[in-house]
Amino acid sequence: MDRGATDAAPEATRVPPAPDVPATRRSLASAPPPARDRRLGRDLAVIALITSVVLGALAAAGVLLYREFYSPSAFVRHYLHLLHDNRAAEALAVPGVAIDTAELDAAGLEIPDSDALLRAAAMGTLTDVAIVSEEAGADVTEVRAEFDAGGVAGSVSFDVEHTGWIGIVPTWSFATSPLAVIDLTVDGSMKFSVNGFDIDKRQVSPDGVDADPSAPISMLVFSPGLYSVSVDTAIASTPGVAVLSDAPLTEVPVTVAAEPTEEFIAVVQERVEGFLTSCATQEVLQPTACPFGYTVEDRIVGLPSWTISSQPTVTVEPEGDVWKIPATPASARIDVQIQSLFDGSIREVSEEVPFLVTGTITVLPDGTASIVVGGG
Repeated sequence: MDRGATDAAPEATRVPPAPDVPATRRSLASAPPPARDRRLGRDLAVIALITSVVLGALAAAGVLLYREFYSPSAFVRHYLHLLHDNRAAEALAVPGVAIDTAELDAAGLEIPDSDALLRAAAMGTLTDVAIVSEEAGADVTEVRAEFDAGGVAGSVSFDVEHTGWIGIVPTWSFATSPLAVIDLTVDGSMKFSVNGFDIDKRQVSPDGVDADPSAPISMLVFSPGLYSVSVDTAIASTPGVAVLSDAPLTEVPVTVAAEPTEEFIAVVQERVEGFLTSCATQEVLQPTACPFGYTVEDRIVGLPSWTISSQPTVTVEPEGDVWKIPATPASARIDVQIQSLFDGSIREVSEEVPFLVTGTITVLPDGTASIVVGGG
């Protein structure tokens, strides 16, 4: 092929020779990443892992803090611990505990006569407090708790509502006050005690000194709580009646019948015997205001003579605002001479006259007793 043919070849088919690349540049382009880059990647992965662990721990701590200190259950637990510590004033200051007439009306309760039992001295023992459930509803959260009140195990449910925020901390209140009402009737005594706290009906009744001793006294109490009512006076006593308050805004009726003390019965026995002995001194067939007498159709000769041959064995029972002596048998003997209207004959009569003794005993404000003896 001649030179002219070679010179006629198209320029497009010509490939320029590759430029010379220094060996050092070629070797760097194909070398693996340095160790410094690998360490940086590992550090970033560790930082990401630690960050996720810390954020998870913070989230778990936040949930735990909420549950222990800021949840509805924590709110109820705080109230129950105040009752456990007998911190009555602080318990009353918990939001939703204090009660007003509108809430009482809504619950169908009348205004209580007294709040004297809402104090530390009248509170019982509350232990083993534990929250067992929390159920959130549309408007309120129901929190259920278990407890031991003076040896009596029980449970109670509270309705708690959300009321706002203090920063990021939620605030709560009882939707229904945890207070309850005890309607207390004490027969046979104006004075009684609740959990060792002494009360006089005249001090807590709206009628004051004119209080009806037989009328019940309505008193606010904390719920839950065990309230033991007893009487221990010179006249009357009772081992006590315990009532468990375990439902908010409910009314619990309690009746306590005091029993007379041995000293009281002995005084009444002495007074009755003295009264009957005085009756026996009357030298008439029908002693005035006395439970015994004798009737004859003939004429008597001389004056009759009475002797109490069998004194009654007195017992005493409470009856509303007084004490009563139930009908008790006794006997008197009459000695008298009787002259027949038919033939004028005289006969000696010595006869047992059975009768019944009754009576009422009123305890006066000064502590003395007024005893009225009658017959049946």
